[in-house]
Amino acid sequence: MRFDADLRQRLQFRASIAAFIRSQLSARFTEVETPILFKSTPEGAREFLVPTRKGGYAYALPQSPQQYKQILMASGIKNYFQFARCFRDEDLRADRQPEFTQVDMEMAFATGQTVMNAVERLIKKIHLFCDQKFPNSVSVASISQDDAFFLMPYHHAMSKHGSDKPDLRISGLIHDIGAVIPAQLRDMLTSKSDPMVEAFKFRLNAPPKEVQKFIRKFMDSPEAEPFRSNADGAPGICIFDSTNPIEGLHIFGFEGAEKVKAVWETQSKLPYEDGPTFESNKFFEDGDLLIIQARENLPLSGGSTALGRLRIAIYKAAIAEKLIEPDPSLRYLWVVDFPMFTPDNESDPGQGGTAGFSATHHPFTAPQSAEDVDLLLIDPLKAKADHYDLVVNGVELGGGSRRIHNAEMQKFIMRDILKMSQERIDDFSHLFSALESGCPPHAGFAIGFDRFIAVLTGRESVKDVIAFPKSSKGEDMMVKSPSKITDVELARYHLALADDVSRDTSPDVGVVAEDTITANAIAEKPPTAE
Repeated sequence: MRFDADLRQRLQFRASIAAFIRSQLSARFTEVETPILFKSTPEGAREFLVPTRKGGYAYALPQSPQQYKQILMASGIKNYFQFARCFRDEDLRADRQPEFTQVDMEMAFATGQTVMNAVERLIKKIHLFCDQKFPNSVSVASISQDDAFFLMPYHHAMSKHGSDKPDLRISGLIHDIGAVIPAQLRDMLTSKSDPMVEAFKFRLNAPPKEVQKFIRKFMDSPEAEPFRSNADGAPGICIFDSTNPIEGLHIFGFEGAEKVKAVWETQSKLPYEDGPTFESNKFFEDGDLLIIQARENLPLSGGSTALGRLRIAIYKAAIAEKLIEPDPSLRYLWVVDFPMFTPDNESDPGQGGTAGFSATHHPFTAPQSAEDVDLLLIDPLKAKADHYDLVVNGVELGGGSRRIHNAEMQKFIMRDILKMSQERIDDFSHLFSALESGCPPHAGFAIGFDRFIAVLTGRESVKDVIAFPKSSKGEDMMVKSPSKITDVELARYHLALADDVSRDTSPDVGVVAEDTITANAIAEKPPTAE
């Protein structure tokens, strides 16, 4: 840090933004610090446990202050905020640390829209503050103070962008082409019997032969390994070339090629699309790159599709090769209409129920409407949550929701829908007591402060805006933590090493790994228990 003036400047910038946020929120919100030593509850992410000298007992570090702030709402604190330290024992990557900071907010007698409006106003004020205070020292892209952030349903984000964190700077949207491609091509793309076949098109600043060289280099790279080995089938690739037979679209056949081109020519402009770019991209030109991918024909779930991840990876690679001009703008949007529940997978612990699915964000999120309450009994996976994510340039800055404020409804979700064990449900008895005492309707939000500062300063890794970040192995290279537990400490806290864990007596070796956003990292959907 002593020899990195840029890092010192970013830390000073971070401190200024924190002070500004505090000054803005203090007028309407009460800043309340909630405990760091909490208890283990199944919110959605893995926890860090803190053993105590009382044998068999441990604290858990909070994934978020979620339950405490809901109790505050039931205790007469109308509007709450804090700069909350949060802890999640998750796999690390460029935008994730085991401990991080949230600007945590909650509002009583508020709807989700009320909270979204408050957050949007705050974000715009922060940008205005940056324009005035840091015109030269820190380059922060300006945003419109008048235009509202775009509102995008989850299903649209997943089907058109292949991600629930859309980057609006990427102009090539995904289209369903399954109905216009020949059956022979479908069989070449995948072994699935009834697949969904989708495609996107990028316009690159290069002739067909250069584009061919670029995409071959990319597909041969380690970055593309997850796409080459996709269980649904490897992607199909076409490069439009008017000098070639069927203009480079020969895999579709003559009739199929015309139908594929018509898919793009008949698209209608979406509100967030740039007019001239949209009109230009409706038609195929020499060097246009067309990527085709099959997938299982199932309802969209999770955080991304294989084609969505490939789209982002190619976009970044094309920028690196100067085939696409980088766009320095910041494009904010709200993603809404999330499903309340998501089918279980191996990477997320969920809430530990036996229903086969878990709460998409956390089990305290309220259903979006009365219709969605009815769907809880009929088809829970079709129920929508009153949840909203704030996204900018493909980065999830934060999430929030309207909460369940009725104890019986909260118990019903955990017991009858998620099918959690009574033992795990009892872990939330403190929350039920608060709700039963009379709790107003409330909603909240949490901004990932580290990510936000990284976005404002144009950094891809949150490590670049933290004074003492952990490495990709979760190690603090300055103080060499985590450290080994001594025999004395094991005895003091009534702990013992498992039989299959050998005590490592070798000296600590620090390994610093570069954190970059890879295709595998993009594929992961972190739980957001705000």
